[in-house]
Amino acid sequence: MTMSETWTAVGQISLLVAALAAVHLPLGAYLAHVYTSPRHLKVERLGYRLMRVDADAEQRWTSYLFSLLGFSLVSLLALYALGRLQEHLPMNLGVSAFDPAGAWNTAVSFVSNTNWQWYSGEAAAGHVYQMVGLAVQNFVSAAVGISVAIALVRGFARSGTDGRVGNFWSDLTRTCVRVLLPMALLAAVALLATGVIQSFDPHSTVQTLSGGTQSMLGGPVASQEAIKELGTNGGGFFNANSAHPLENPTPVSNLLEIFLLLVIPFTLPRAFGLMVRDTRQGFAIVSVMGSLFLAGAALLTWAEMSGPGLAAQAAGGALEGKELRFGTAGSALFAAATTGTSTGAVNSMQDSLTAPGGGVAVFNMLLGEIAPGGVGSGLYGMLVLAIVAVFIAGLMVGRTPEYLGKKIGRQEITLVALYILTVPLLVLVGTALAISLPAGQAGIQEAGPHGLSEVLYAMTSAANNNGSAFAGLTVATPFYNTLLGVLMLVGRFVPIALVLALAGRFASQKTVPATAGTLPTHQPLFAGLLGSVALVVVGLTFIPVLSLGPIVESLS
Repeated sequence: MTMSETWTAVGQISLLVAALAAVHLPLGAYLAHVYTSPRHLKVERLGYRLMRVDADAEQRWTSYLFSLLGFSLVSLLALYALGRLQEHLPMNLGVSAFDPAGAWNTAVSFVSNTNWQWYSGEAAAGHVYQMVGLAVQNFVSAAVGISVAIALVRGFARSGTDGRVGNFWSDLTRTCVRVLLPMALLAAVALLATGVIQSFDPHSTVQTLSGGTQSMLGGPVASQEAIKELGTNGGGFFNANSAHPLENPTPVSNLLEIFLLLVIPFTLPRAFGLMVRDTRQGFAIVSVMGSLFLAGAALLTWAEMSGPGLAAQAAGGALEGKELRFGTAGSALFAAATTGTSTGAVNSMQDSLTAPGGGVAVFNMLLGEIAPGGVGSGLYGMLVLAIVAVFIAGLMVGRTPEYLGKKIGRQEITLVALYILTVPLLVLVGTALAISLPAGQAGIQEAGPHGLSEVLYAMTSAANNNGSAFAGLTVATPFYNTLLGVLMLVGRFVPIALVLALAGRFASQKTVPATAGTLPTHQPLFAGLLGSVALVVVGLTFIPVLSLGPIVESLS
């Protein structure tokens, strides 16, 4: 790794951090205003009338959850139907309908904000299916995650409200209308300026530089790309995803897309601090998120730019499976960002990452994607770990643990424990099934540790609602489509149910005033404890399986 390459990597990260820091305060304040303002916009009132809901009626956490599950179920059935009937839709580009397992996987994938794609987007999905089905879910599934995070924040902020945590329909509508739609519009225009296409053209024949011809598919790429990144959805209009020159044409667009997928997760802690009326709490949370993200980005960049082997060193990095227009540094930063959030977008072949680089990518997801995590899911995942950190600190000093004036008792810690255990159970059981059953073994292309890493990555990506893939695993089969669909569904909605139950319990409690014995949760000591808890939880749970995959591959 030369000095120029090092400075290129440092420069990219520095520009990204500066851009995120510049929008942190104003965007965070705007988000807090969106969810605390008593006023409804005219377009929102129209939506409430059409849905026949009372947006001013406060819901208990159970009603909030049932509204969320009902909305998600309808979305899943509608998307499944679109997939099965795709060949009959207008502007279908001549593509056929999905098979039942494929339609199930796709419906669950986009409703759960995973956006795992077992199919080639440009060859298997028509324009109407992309826009009416997938793009719409990019908005509403992201809005669901943010709504759950806001409900949990209200649980901390409120006192003695009988478990009332807001109104799901209001939170969902405001998130789409006031946050995601205007930001996606600005992002789409910015992407258009960098060269991303936006059209409704079918396949067009173009002249290549070599004098030949090539069939190119147009489509509403910029609009879908904007919300795919902003909503930490992932997926892609094209099968090559964010490595495709029409989806991510230049290093400028590459850095812009990384910024888009990080901006809301890194800003929500500011809104959290304002809503609980203690901005120091928000800064403590974002500092842990930022530290974990920068550590992961640095390690992954080092692994790829100092990759083992004479060929990699001669090329200035492990360039296999990477786009030369981004370079190793741009690809490594994208990989760190997409696995640190719940975003399945990739601009390189993850299967071609070095063994330690692939290990870092998997570890980022195993953290629960809290560095900074998905839109909403990253914040509520980090707040759950904050409860664990407070509980551990309370045990160490012999004091009843409290967080933001709310006592952490047996029932609260039970919900937290179930939350923490859900995804590891899904990942490990799913991996065991895939490597032990003949239908699962048939999809494994590589023997030994790398093959296990491919399976582990797929199960981790599904259960954590990430959606990225190593791509060395053949998953376009009924077995994998069904199994991964189940993991995505359970990995999304069971944690959401547990988080809302926590929100209801905290909202029902009376806020306890801080005393001299209260643990300060805004100081560097607590931030360090919180980061350590995140690493220890992952280490104790997944080190055995990681040692059989990426770790042993790195040492071999």
